[in-house]
Amino acid sequence: MALDLVSNLQKYSRAVLLTAAILIPIQLWSPGSAAAASVFEHTKIEAAHGETTKKKEKAKARKPDMSWSKLQKQFPGTFVIHGPRNKKRVALTFDDAPDSRFTPAVLDVLAKYDVCATFFVVGSRAAQKPDLVRRMSRECHAVGNHSYNHAVMSKLSKEAFRKQISRTDAIVNGIIGYHPRYIRPPYGEILPAQVAWAKKNQFVVVNWDVDSVDWRNNPSTETVLRNIRRTLQPGSIILQHAGGGSSQDLSGTVNALPRLISSLRQKGYEFVTLPELLGKPAYKNQK
Repeated sequence: MALDLVSNLQKYSRAVLLTAAILIPIQLWSPGSAAAASVFEHTKIEAAHGETTKKKEKAKARKPDMSWSKLQKQFPGTFVIHGPRNKKRVALTFDDAPDSRFTPAVLDVLAKYDVCATFFVVGSRAAQKPDLVRRMSRECHAVGNHSYNHAVMSKLSKEAFRKQISRTDAIVNGIIGYHPRYIRPPYGEILPAQVAWAKKNQFVVVNWDVDSVDWRNNPSTETVLRNIRRTLQPGSIILQHAGGGSSQDLSGTVNALPRLISSLRQKGYEFVTLPELLGKPAYKNQK
């Protein structure tokens, strides 16, 4: 009898403990429970932090150093963001040409003020509007290579990168009779290995030290001028655009040009092409 009582008490105790073990976690994780919310939120944060860390580590592992300052030091004369600082000379450069909406307007202003600039053309656009490319060359402007279809060069394989350059090179040569020496990678992105290839093949990669930011949100004339004046100095290479997407309005750039030219000339600046600024001809086949 006593043994039966002890056995029954042990069974009851085990049942109570088992019920508690089940009910307490259920209470903690029931909807609206503060404990559940706290643990769940902590878990979310830990998971998010872990995922972010993994992404950063993965990006760091696969993305070579594309620092412009390091590329300048590694490839002097081949990777350039500005010219000599000892003379008050600046180079106006225009990307994404030719564009039937804005390139003629930019060319008209430059012709009126007798300024020679540099245009980086997209190969697919040049093939569609060869007359505008011929006009650039005819009116004293240098023509450079801006890829075939505005690709992000840093994401391309070696072969894809070379095709972007060679296709545009062939198109421009067929239009104006020379192979452009100067390359500007879209978005300024290029890998060290790609710069090394450019050096081996006698190209010069040119980015900029003054960004008009005319590509962002269709800025006003005043905004374009303010952006240019912020970092301009002797030897500067100024980034602007003479073409863009269907939603882009480059009126701010076109309207800013007369004021920019007049203002800098009053301060003693001279406007030159990249070949003049950097002392290397526009032509790859010319020593």
